[in-house]
Amino acid sequence: MKKTNEIKNKVRLQDAQVLAGGYSPAIRAMEIGAIVSFIALELFLVYRLYNNPHGGPWLLLSAVLLGYLAADFVSGFVHWMGDTWGSTEMPVLGKALIRPFREHHVDEKAITRHDFVETNGNNCLISLPVAVAAVSMPLTSSGWVFCASFLGAMIFWVMATNQFHKWSHMDSPPALIGFLQRVHLILPPAHHRIHHTAPFNKYYCITVGWLNWPLNLVHFFPLAERLVTRVTGLVPREDDIGDEAARALVEAQVAAEAPVVQVAKELLTKATTPEETPPVPVTTRPSS
Repeated sequence: MKKTNEIKNKVRLQDAQVLAGGYSPAIRAMEIGAIVSFIALELFLVYRLYNNPHGGPWLLLSAVLLGYLAADFVSGFVHWMGDTWGSTEMPVLGKALIRPFREHHVDEKAITRHDFVETNGNNCLISLPVAVAAVSMPLTSSGWVFCASFLGAMIFWVMATNQFHKWSHMDSPPALIGFLQRVHLILPPAHHRIHHTAPFNKYYCITVGWLNWPLNLVHFFPLAERLVTRVTGLVPREDDIGDEAARALVEAQVAAEAPVVQVAKELLTKATTPEETPPVPVTTRPSS
């Protein structure tokens, strides 16, 4: 607990007004274009799937449900990347994609003031390549129909993720939304609040949050960070919480995981080291 408080005290966030001012007319135009393109592609996919002889209600339902689970993972992975890596000064991506992540940690209520375009434009933009892939599938067998349906459902839920996220930050969401949050069919506010505790390094999944606990249990994102740092030398969260806090967090994570790593090494060594076979005693027959 003491170490956690020390890291929190070292966190240095960026200026909220400067970050909010980075939302330019060019970015808004790009988001509008992305939303229009996304809706058009999704509608075209629905048209192609409608009355397809290789489909069926159970196939489509399973695709939609698996798509929901996949969207939760995608939301977490993209959220982790946006929170952890890159800078607002990067060309194009910095202002369009990374800036909203930085702003959200400084002013988490800002998302509740965003309109439909600003809330959902980015997710539509990153979903466009998958939408193109889905509508390009031949749909000549049940396998193709399932794949196209799964991808179409997944990116629909990815698109809806920021809307769910926005509702989780509202003081008084609509009654139906509040009910869905309470039964954990969409992202609940109390569940998401875990992520908004500095240094913002867990519970990234924000479609529904079902995958947060298992991913946290297996240290999925810390291990991914270790891999990226080893390959690139980058320090996770350096742009988000400042260099001092970011480095202190890395040191704390390494120290906390050291006993587990040591036990794992010992088990691996034991499993891969061949056991010594005791010598077979030699018996001799007495001479007659």
